[in-house]
Amino acid sequence: MTDTADTPSPYAIARYAGMAHYQNANMALGPPQPDERRVVFFGDSITEFWPLLQPEFFTQHGFIGRGIRSQVSHQLLLRFRQDVLALQPKVVVILAGVNDIAQNSGPVPLEQTAGNLFSMAELALSHGIQPVLCSVLPAIDFPWRRGLQPAESIQALNQLICHYASQHQLIYLDYYSQMADQDGGLKVPDYTSANDLVHPNKAGYQLMQQLVLSAIQQALAGAD
Repeated sequence: MTDTADTPSPYAIARYAGMAHYQNANMALGPPQPDERRVVFFGDSITEFWPLLQPEFFTQHGFIGRGIRSQVSHQLLLRFRQDVLALQPKVVVILAGVNDIAQNSGPVPLEQTAGNLFSMAELALSHGIQPVLCSVLPAIDFPWRRGLQPAESIQALNQLICHYASQHQLIYLDYYSQMADQDGGLKVPDYTSANDLVHPNKAGYQLMQQLVLSAIQQALAGAD
């Protein structure tokens, strides 16, 4: 089959998936030291904003943030090799799925989103990296996609992730139950602002940090 004007080039597809976003940072980072216990946080805007709002958490522990805003799970899967496997971490914390539910690339079955997340976990394991599978954070609305009412879809996706983690003896980090209000949204103003409802504020990230540290220690013990 020949390329046509309507067929995106491989370069365009790679750029669309954010493949070049962390290219220079990855090259500067280099391989881990023999005694380094490298941890990568991988995901979308919730992961991307985390080191911006809480930089001391990442610098203190030497954690590496590899989030790109708006990305859906198949885009994350495209760059998983470059932004996770190539960095040779001991642990990867995978937090994704909300943009699939927001239909950033159109309607996607929950099973397909879950399958992309599970593929990331399996790729990590095949390279000796321990995955931490995180629940999607609660949300009742999206500022950029009004009217979808995502709460039930988020709960259903989290059930799929939790079941998979249990079946395969992987770590499942349940942010959802710690941060949800009675309607299935992020608590306002505790963990997010009323004009956002999706991204945590500083207090939200601080709670997530308390939860993720114990999950990372457990994963590092498994890696060792």
